[in-house]
Amino acid sequence: QVQLVESGGDLVQPGGSLRLSCAASRSIFSANDMTWYRQVPGKQRELVARITSSGSTNYADSVKGRFTISRDNAKNTVYLQMNSLKPEDTAVYSCNAYYGMGRSYWGQGTQVTVSS
Repeated sequence: QVQLVESGGDLVQPGGSLRLSCAASRSIFSANDMTWYRQVPGKQRELVARITSSGSTNYADSVKGRFTISRDNAKNTVYLQMNSLKPEDTAVYSCNAYYGMGRSYWGQGTQVTVSS
């Protein structure tokens, strides 16, 4: 079992920045993928950014060039640096860790609100 705790969500003005953190209760070194998702009430959950065990990354088209995912294996933490935030980035952001063979774990989520 792996517990994931997200933090860093806040209310921010358009154009601002936030850094989200996802701290894991065990090593993420062996995780196949670490992924940030977001969800708005009434809409489907959306993949925002993913980083693999080898460090490869991929992003949703809507955040490319603005968001950066990174991982610190020594701290068992994954980060999502979000710049140039837009109102449409408002959502609950959740972290997922996938260790293979169906072992997938979720955090509780953190609210990001972009509004003036």
